[in-house]
Amino acid sequence: MQEKDMVNDILSMVNSSLTGYANVISQTSDQKLRQEIQQIRDNDEKFQFELYKLAGQKGYYQPAQQADQRDIQQVKSQLSGSNMSGGGEIGGGAGARDIGSGMNDRGRMDW
Repeated sequence: MQEKDMVNDILSMVNSSLTGYANVISQTSDQKLRQEIQQIRDNDEKFQFELYKLAGQKGYYQPAQQADQRDIQQVKSQLSGSNMSGGGEIGGGAGARDIGSGMNDRGRMDW
């Protein structure tokens, strides 16, 4: 297996783990357990970011074009507004760029 494949596989596994941690954290009522899982998640996020930077330096990964300030502000205002209560659409306004499809009917993000 090539180094590029190994790096991409590890990034994929860590990203999947981060999603799993978020689900567990949101459903854990024991505060000590929650803090432990948050610490593990934080460490994995740091590892993922370092590996992501390495992959970019070696040309294994080409990141998407960075969002401009207008896009960032638009998403921020939509996420902090009433759209989080369910059913709202992100990026659906006139002149909006393709940011995402928004919330599904269960109040979860469909990116």
